[in-house]
Amino acid sequence: MRVYLIRALARKDTFVPVMSSSRYDTGIMNNSTPSSRDLEQLKSQIGAWASELEFDGFGVSDTDITVAEKYLFSWLKKNRNGEMTYMARHGTRRTRAQELIPDTIRVLSLKMNYWKTNTQSPIDVLSDLNTGYIARYALGRDYHKLIRQRLKVLADRISLEAVGYQFRAYVDSAPVMEKPLAVKGGLGWIGKHTNLIDRKAGSWFFLGELYTNLPLPIDTPQQDNCGTCRRCIAACPTNAIVAPYELDARLCISYLTIELKSAIPEALRPLIGNRIFGCDDCQLVCPWNKYATESPVKDFSARHELDATSLIELFRWTEIEYDQKSRGSAIRRTGYECWLRNIAVALGNAPTSKAVVDVLLSRLDYPSELVHEHIVWALLQHKREVQ
Repeated sequence: MRVYLIRALARKDTFVPVMSSSRYDTGIMNNSTPSSRDLEQLKSQIGAWASELEFDGFGVSDTDITVAEKYLFSWLKKNRNGEMTYMARHGTRRTRAQELIPDTIRVLSLKMNYWKTNTQSPIDVLSDLNTGYIARYALGRDYHKLIRQRLKVLADRISLEAVGYQFRAYVDSAPVMEKPLAVKGGLGWIGKHTNLIDRKAGSWFFLGELYTNLPLPIDTPQQDNCGTCRRCIAACPTNAIVAPYELDARLCISYLTIELKSAIPEALRPLIGNRIFGCDDCQLVCPWNKYATESPVKDFSARHELDATSLIELFRWTEIEYDQKSRGSAIRRTGYECWLRNIAVALGNAPTSKAVVDVLLSRLDYPSELVHEHIVWALLQHKREVQ
């Protein structure tokens, strides 16, 4: 397919180019406006390039997410963000792209499948309370750097055709409301569990964005296909989905085990089970995930047998071992102290055994009040009081 070379003036003070070369420094641009045919052909080519980079979905939207903005500020007013103060810190920069990057008129949303079938069955792991459950997205290499690098490659390719237009890549790296933008880009709809669902692929995927001043044609959103289904609501262990399409993060196991840096509320500890990093329950029961396929991205394969490792073994990791095995992994986000906190809770929920009690006792002298508190709670679950 022929792709027309698109040239246009671009303000250099509003976007930071994702690559630099002599081609961009010579200022070989003109005032011509690309035709709709040019833009349609370029968009089609972008989709092909995205596929080559192992993205399995690509869509274009404008920047108007007014409805999502109203929902966000209502959610924040109810304090449902818990300790995630960064959700409020940037104000409307999160919902108004031009306030983050002036002159943005389009958002290119891309999704990348991370589902792997060659891991231990999630249901089997959740059923074995002696084994630590880690959210499927965190089993392999941390997606942030991987996707960002590929977004930059994609932006470079587009820039060779759309000379002078600029792009900024984001993967959870700035105040961007990625799900509402992906909805407008036609990549899916936001389900009752507040995750994005694609009717052809389910919900096991990551999102990334390119903000741009290139006026590509926009896509049509998918319809909400949740219907009367409430499986995700019923499956949530902590009842964090307080109503359809409403999540209270303060109750969510993903928040409790990753974002929360203080003590996990005692009433919620028994409900966490053996989930030590994140939670997938709402996705595991979603009927649309029957269409999920194997991710071709090798880096998303499980590392260090984290798809099925005993809680006792994980609790015995030294800080050095944690540092080594979490390098390049999303589990590094929680930090060693909260890693021990989470596993202590899971050990408290495990079947009582001498091995479980002994490994908890072995960590009682760890120099952290947070960890100590959760170990004491765990021992009490096994009717072992600590003086």
